[in-house]
Amino acid sequence: MNRTRQVAGGGRAVEVPPERLDGWFARFADRHDGIARTCLGTDEIVVLAGNGTAATAAVPFPPLDVPEIPDVAGLAIEALVVHATAPRRIGLLLVRLGGHSVGVAQGGRVVVSRTARHLVHGRSAAGGWSQQRFARRREGQARHAVRAAAADAAEVLAARLPELDAVVLGGDRAALDEVRRDRRLAGIFALARSRVLDIPEPRRTVLDEAARRATAVEIVVRGA
Repeated sequence: MNRTRQVAGGGRAVEVPPERLDGWFARFADRHDGIARTCLGTDEIVVLAGNGTAATAAVPFPPLDVPEIPDVAGLAIEALVVHATAPRRIGLLLVRLGGHSVGVAQGGRVVVSRTARHLVHGRSAAGGWSQQRFARRREGQARHAVRAAAADAAEVLAARLPELDAVVLGGDRAALDEVRRDRRLAGIFALARSRVLDIPEPRRTVLDEAARRATAVEIVVRGA
């Protein structure tokens, strides 16, 4: 089943696996009075249906090689499908303070991985010195978690950087920003996509799911 979420300003975003794109757009046309026109760019494709509904697909791993006649719906969708289904070797970096998971995926399957969990206490409601000691302990735990995530990312991903076509991030943006400070990971974050996958606490099953989602095309659908 395709993952769906509501988006700001109305409409919904759906993650469509590359191999299902043809069928998804065919059903979109059937439900919305056909396709009236398309607008194709290097980083997104907009398909406008006959009833005014718009489907905007973000090109995964841009840029897209735009056809000579980009306003022909069939050519536009075909170009997106060919681009999305191209084989890629993708680095995965999932980080939350409670754990991290890093890996390399190909064809939607994880081929190399490392996962670890960390003890980081939640915030204390106590006051005074007790609260301050608790805060210092928590900060120390958080620093340890970030250092551990950076070390594994360096060992698993940085060492394989020449093999990677892209890096997909997931988890907590603040934690990822802390990991980003590690100079060993500059090349990894240079390859990272702007999108950050929303994930639960990282573990191996979450990494496997992220590997499948990493190649999915996110399409935002808005009515007329």
